[in-house]
Order: sequence, then structure tokens, then C-alpha cells
Amino acid sequence: MSSDTGNLEPDDLETRVAAGDPFVLFGEWLDLASAKEPNDPNAMALATAGTDGLPDVRMVLLKGFDENGFVFYTNTQSQKGGELAENMQAAGVLHWKSLRRQVRFRGPAEFVTTEEADAYFASRPRDSRIGAWASQQSRPLESRFALEKAVARYAARFAIGEVPRPDHWTGYRIRPLYIEFWMDRPFRLHDRHIFRRERPEGGWVTERFYP
Repeated sequence: MSSDTGNLEPDDLETRVAAGDPFVLFGEWLDLASAKEPNDPNAMALATAGTDGLPDVRMVLLKGFDENGFVFYTNTQSQKGGELAENMQAAGVLHWKSLRRQVRFRGPAEFVTTEEADAYFASRPRDSRIGAWASQQSRPLESRFALEKAVARYAARFAIGEVPRPDHWTGYRIRPLYIEFWMDRPFRLHDRHIFRRERPEGGWVTERFYP
């Protein structure tokens, strides 16, 4: 089976891993995915678990990353927000089918700063900001009409001026202790390169896993 892995060949991957900075490598892969993927190259499967230990997973959008970790935004009163309140750890995976690559990571989570949350919320379309007020995310909804009434009510409330960020809406940063870069290879003999560290502030060690 052949694979289309974009412009990065396996030997290049080895070189990037040896350089020791997973966030630089991730940025290169995300840039390539942004040029190749038809929709949402930043779509990320997010896994959380509450105190019952039962895993839960859903798709969200990765909204930022740097050397401190990977950022997404949500309603803190949602199902994922409740699980994170009980167990402030999470895992994520981005899979780019057109490139036959994926990156997965896991680690402790923390809230972004108020300034970060305010800035990102202000960058969203106005209707999305109103929707953040109207939606009681992950809670029972009696009808679509009830949601539409809530949207209309908040649209009227914020008819003039800016739509402020609700207190229950913010961002989380996953600070990875483990990052895995996976690249498709023929006959399912895939490349798997691992970055590990003991704590979020620590240095990385790298290793290679069997497929």
C-alpha cells in the first residue's frame, strides 16, 4: 500500500524528532494539514474522564498551541467541563486522513488566563458569542424552539455594543507529558515517534515504538 505523507519523508521525520522540540514538529504538520485537509485541519478528538473513571470523547477544535500546550475552548458547565472539574487531565488526537498522519497527546489540564479567554471570545463571530450565552450545553433541551427563543432573548439583550464573555465559558490548556507522531508506512509498518517527560516543565526524551 502506498501512502501520501505530504512533503515530509520518513528521514525528515527522524531529523525533526532528533531536534527535540515536538511543538515545532507539530506546527509543521498542522501547517501542511491546513493546506491539504478539505475541512477543519484543527479538528481534535478530546478525551476526558470524571471520578468514575469512564472515558468520554468528542470532537472539538484546537484553537492554539505553543510550548506550554494545546488549547481548546468550551462551556465549563458542559459534560467535558464537569469531567475536567473532577479530573483535570485530558488527551487529544488530531488525525489527518489526507496526509495519513496523526498526533496524539495527554497530560494535565489547566485554565487559560482570563486575558486569553477574553481575547479569543472577542474574535468569534457575534452570533457564536450570543450562542454561548443561549446554550445550556450538555443539558436537556425541551425543543429546538426553546433554543431559538433563548438565542432571540440574548440577541435582544446584547443588541447594542459588545457581547461579553460569560463566566462559564473559557479555555483549557492541555500540558502534555506524552506526544506521539504517527506516520503511515507501507504494509502497516508505520512510524511512531514518542516524546515523553515527567512534568510539564521538564525536558523531553524521545523513543521509537513498534507499529
